[in-house]
Amino acid sequence: MDAEALAGRFAQMFGALAGNVERVVRGKREKVELALICLLSEGHLLVEDVPGVGKTTLARAMSASVEAKWARIQFTPDLLPSDITGVSIFNQGTNAFEFHAGPIFANLAVADEINRGSPKTQSALLEVMEERRVTVEGTPHPVPRPFMVIATQNPVDMDGTYPLPEAQLDRFLMRISMGYPDHQAEVALLAGAPTGAMLDQMPPVMAREDLARMIDFAQRLHVAPPLYDYVVRVVAVTRDHPDLRLGASPRASIALLRAARVRAAAAGRSYIVPEDVKALAVPVIAHRLIVTPEAELRGRAGADIVAEALQNVPTPQAAHV
Repeated sequence: MDAEALAGRFAQMFGALAGNVERVVRGKREKVELALICLLSEGHLLVEDVPGVGKTTLARAMSASVEAKWARIQFTPDLLPSDITGVSIFNQGTNAFEFHAGPIFANLAVADEINRGSPKTQSALLEVMEERRVTVEGTPHPVPRPFMVIATQNPVDMDGTYPLPEAQLDRFLMRISMGYPDHQAEVALLAGAPTGAMLDQMPPVMAREDLARMIDFAQRLHVAPPLYDYVVRVVAVTRDHPDLRLGASPRASIALLRAARVRAAAAGRSYIVPEDVKALAVPVIAHRLIVTPEAELRGRAGADIVAEALQNVPTPQAAHV
């Protein structure tokens, strides 16, 4: 099959995944697609919103849609790093230590209410999110592929929580907010079956091997030289902006390009266009920026800076040629 035919097949499979997740996460097609783009970019997702809008449901539905191993980690103040990564236990029969893997050794690991964990426990995720392995007593243990951490965070109930440090926020490829459903979606939710029961009955629509093949195909998509330049220019605007204490690093440029490739393939294209970059710039870049206190008082946020960058950086023409 040629690249266009493979891209068409990718788009069909992506649509099947999104449709399956939407069976329980209703009226949120854009958020569902962003989450799946993050998964197929081999990135990690931070879902931040008020309680009861479907953060954990989205994570569980994604896990159920792929025939892969998933695990849920409920973050609490007394959670220990070893509760996530695993421990070495002495086996008297073999007279040796054996590694017992923790729940992070899954294809999709749901870290629920991550800001309730202590900084020491949060830091246990850093190596595995970036290096895709856990080191215990000097021995590295790789996690399976594909691997994705889907973390949820409640921004309103801040008592007894530990805000994520900037270094850990940068490990997430995207941050999204679910938002409230529209009127019709909420009516359909009330009239439908209980969400928990639907999640338990959801059939997987894709095998883990199919997901791995989709990931590999997306990262081979053609990118014209003007688009490399465009991505770097958009990210570079944040580094010298007067309203920011910290701009986006090259990791943001890499993440934006990876996500743009997946979005292009999901649209049935074998090449990316500037619209792919524009659609993903805010969820990929905004959470990596630190706004100055003065700008924050004026109501400025990272998303505003990214939107300005997209307006001010000239859009390349005929980028797929």
